[in-house]
Formats: sequence, structure tokens, C-alpha cells
Amino acid sequence: MKNKINRRRFMIRSIAGSIALPGLPSLMSSTLAGNSAISEDRGAGAGAQRFVAVGNLLGFQLKHFFPEKTGKDFEETKLLKPLAANRDQLTIYRGLDHGLRGGHFAVHTFLSGLLHHESKNRTDGNVTIDQFIADEIGNQTRFPSLTVGSEGGIHGGCQLSWTKSGVRVPPITGPAELFDRLFVADSKQVQARKVKENSLQASILDSIHDEARSLSKRVNSEDKAKLDEYFSSIRDVEKRLKLRQVWSDQPKPKAPFDKPADKNTVEDLPMLYELIALALQTDSTRIATLEIGGSFLPQHLGINKSYHGLSHHGNNEESIADLVTLELYQIEQFGKFLSRLAGISDGEQTLLDSTAVLFGSGMGNANSHTNSDLPIILAGGGYGTGEFKQAPAKGPGKVPLCNLFVDIAQRMGVEKEVFGTSTGRFS
Repeated sequence: MKNKINRRRFMIRSIAGSIALPGLPSLMSSTLAGNSAISEDRGAGAGAQRFVAVGNLLGFQLKHFFPEKTGKDFEETKLLKPLAANRDQLTIYRGLDHGLRGGHFAVHTFLSGLLHHESKNRTDGNVTIDQFIADEIGNQTRFPSLTVGSEGGIHGGCQLSWTKSGVRVPPITGPAELFDRLFVADSKQVQARKVKENSLQASILDSIHDEARSLSKRVNSEDKAKLDEYFSSIRDVEKRLKLRQVWSDQPKPKAPFDKPADKNTVEDLPMLYELIALALQTDSTRIATLEIGGSFLPQHLGINKSYHGLSHHGNNEESIADLVTLELYQIEQFGKFLSRLAGISDGEQTLLDSTAVLFGSGMGNANSHTNSDLPIILAGGGYGTGEFKQAPAKGPGKVPLCNLFVDIAQRMGVEKEVFGTSTGRFS
């Protein structure tokens, strides 16, 4: 068997999911390798740039969302009224989207611009902007990023965040779990188990690296490209393992209040926002996402109908009124989050000044299943223009939403010119 070695499949678990090796026709075998070193700098402190993205699974009623007049004199629509206190600290965008179709099955593209099943041959897959940034700067904090959402609702739970390997980032599903992540130290038994797991996984990666040096010299160009993509996935695992080792003996911040109980996705929303604010304030992370999904139950707001069913309102005025009630509640909590960040000192500025907060949806109009004309708001972090900006919705002047993501990444210190389907930088 001159050109054949025993096929191995190493399954690295508990850091970034399970990773299965690709098939390499030129050797009829597979291997993996990773060789990366991460900076062990932790917590740059006050003034560090941060990013939060909040995504709604079913969109908003656009005629109650977007103003008519552009510029600083835009009128307050019904859905923008809860943001009046922070009007000067945000920018509203219209005309930005990813040029995609797919309805509910394309909502996962909100932060990536790419359908999962169409991204297999891309170097960065359908990586979302939060994970794209976290790959570059996430090593500076205990948690490279935090993904919060629900696994209930329609279409398989929270799909807001995706890695370069095409792996969905499973969410933290409630305030109790998020509180534990941020403030509760592991028991001695759990710490000992994690040390043992870290050692085992590091040993596996070391042996894989040695074998890969030999393998990479023996594959053809087609398989070399396939290996390069796979090695990128392994480097992600390696970074996460190294980061976990670095922080394993570092104490967590002291909790400012007792552990909250999980209630439901409606009543939990204010506490989730509060905990995300505390995660930023304690520099536990600088990147977070929150998805408000299909398990957001109208019954907890006195509406005895399903959220998904209401979204297909067929222009029924009563259903639209119920949706506006739901959406107002969501935007009210977002507005309170902005005010909370604005009230936290971060060196010589506020935490909102340091944090770019994206709010919107991958759904433009759930009633007609369209993913165009997305509702987008950016607040804080240098985006406080107090303006409503309208970009061309079609034609040669059309601007991809990913252009705005390039701008966000560069302001975060990520020196990349391209992200997803971007054609430049939009600011």
C-alpha cells in the first residue's frame, strides 16, 4: 500500500463541536494538523472596542419601522419611539441586505451573507461577523464570544452564529446558564476533569501536527487545498484549547446579584441584556450575539396566538397590531440596553461609546417570505450619527450589508478588506 495509510478520524469534542476528517482521493486517507500560537494578552481594559449583534428571527413591520425622511430630521415611527432617548447615538439603515432568497431558511444568513449549503467551497465558509472578529481578537478575553438564544421555535433553534468550519455555534439558552458562565467558578472536581481533558486534547493535536508534516508533502494540489481548509478548522480548535488553558486558573468576576431563574423568552429578555452588559463591563468578552427566535411566545404579552402564525398576517389589521405590540416590546428592551451601556463608565467614555451594537433581522417581510430590505440599526461604537441613511435597493449602486460588516470589523481592529459577499467598505 504505497499510497495508502490507515484512515483516522479524530473527534475533538467539547471545544468547537465534533470535527471529522475530509476524504483525500490522492492518498485515500486523511489527517489533520494545526499549528497556531495565540497571544496570551488578557483584558486590555477600558476603551477596548466591543461588538454586540441582536437578531430577530421574524423581522419587523417595515412601514412602522422605517421613517420617510432621511438624514438627522427623520420622523419617529411607531417602532422607533422606544429609541428616542438614544436617537443621537444610533444610525438607521435602509436598502441593505444580502441579495438572497429563502424566507425562513435564509434568516441564518443575517450575520454572514451566505447560505450555509452554498458556502462549502469557500475558505471562510459561512462564518458570521461575530465569529470572524472573534477569530482575530477573541483571545484577549475569557470568552472569545458569547452566543445567546433559544433552541426552541421554528427551524432548529438559534442559528445566528457560524464558524469558518461551517459549524453552528450552540447558544447559551437562558439567564441562569449565562450567569453561571460569567460568575460561577467550577468545582475542584470539574476543574480537575477539564485539566485532564485539556491535556488529552493537546496531546492529540501534537501527534496530528507531526503526522501532517509528512502527509502534506505527499498529496496532490487538489487535496492540498482540501487539507488547507481542514487545517484552518483545526487551528480554530487549537486556539480555543489554548485559550481555555490560559484562563483555567484565573478567577471570575464577583457576581453583582444572585443567580436569576429562567422564566420564558419574553420575560428573560431584560435579564439577558443585563448579563450581556455585565459581560462587556467585566471584559469577560468583547463580542456577543443575541437571537430573539421563534420561541418568543406572544402569550406572555397577553396575545393568544403564535408568533410564526402572526408573521403571516395576510395584511389582517388585528394580526399586524399584535405584531407591533411584540416588536415594540423587543425594541423597548433594546433601547433600555443602549441606555444601560450609556450609563456605564468605560475610562473617559461610556460603554456604549466603546460598543457597536447591531440590531435587525435576516427577514425583511415574513408575510411574503422576503429577505430583502432588512431593518438595520447600528448604535454606539462610532455609529452615533443620529441619522436615517437610505442606500439604493437595486441597480449598480446597490450596497451589500456585508460592506457594513467590513466597516464594523475594521473598527474592531480586524485588518481585513473582505467579508462574506462584500464589495468594499461602507461607512
